[in-house]
Amino acid sequence: MPITERRPSGAPPVPPGTDAETAAVVEALYTDGIAAKKGAFAPEWADRMGEDIETAFAEARSREGGAVGRGPNRYYVEIHPEQLRGFVDLVDHPWVRAVAGAVLGPEYQIVEVGFDIPFAGAMNQPWHRDFPMPEETREHGRLTSLAFNLTAVDTTDEMGPFEIAPGTQWDWSEEFDHGMFPPKSAYPRYAERAVRKYPQRGDISVRSALTIHRGTQNRSSLSRPVLVLGLDAPGAGNAEHHDLAVTHGYHAALPQRVRDHLACPVVDTLTPITQKHTIEGLVMGEA
Repeated sequence: MPITERRPSGAPPVPPGTDAETAAVVEALYTDGIAAKKGAFAPEWADRMGEDIETAFAEARSREGGAVGRGPNRYYVEIHPEQLRGFVDLVDHPWVRAVAGAVLGPEYQIVEVGFDIPFAGAMNQPWHRDFPMPEETREHGRLTSLAFNLTAVDTTDEMGPFEIAPGTQWDWSEEFDHGMFPPKSAYPRYAERAVRKYPQRGDISVRSALTIHRGTQNRSSLSRPVLVLGLDAPGAGNAEHHDLAVTHGYHAALPQRVRDHLACPVVDTLTPITQKHTIEGLVMGEA
């Protein structure tokens, strides 16, 4: 079955009163499927984020199920907001709030905080999207989730940068394995469109996780940690695939406009997250 594009007709759905910068991001997400804010934070902020990722990864690797493989020498770890000193800085950043509200609506939800680390020797991943296309996207051409990414290092080509095929968030075929992995016969389509991204410390990118992408081979001796912040429109349903939680004291200290977007449990004590052995990990051979 050939790949068809479920691209919506007409202009991207920019809410009335949206400022020009945010409107341009909405348009980019509905066309290319990715946009970015250069220099959103100081490099030193990204360095602290990198320290928190290193600490969380060491803890996760010390117990069974703490990290899940996403290909050779490549891991994903989901964390709780309290493990990230800059969590409030990130979710309360004006650009993040503006983009999330414009694309997902004013009642968007924070559903995921985690990180990917491709180490030296990580190989090309298969082309994929992060979850099957929702019915709302397939039938009505609306994006119902966003992934914000922040690098902990200045990315170079040797590190195996993120590679994305712009415009493919609308690709649809029943031949997608598990709704996520296009058949190898479609690889030339993605290779032809492929663009490598080279974010620097302090940059934020935002994308539709439906846009076909992959991590590439890390030929360097360095790791390339990337933070992931996942947001949903109400009813999108991705929260059920994650185990986000915050403690009562942490929750009480958050600004109200951050609490308004946290739909996760508020608990007495945090339980370390056991990563789910996802279909993505299985297909990539390292679950």
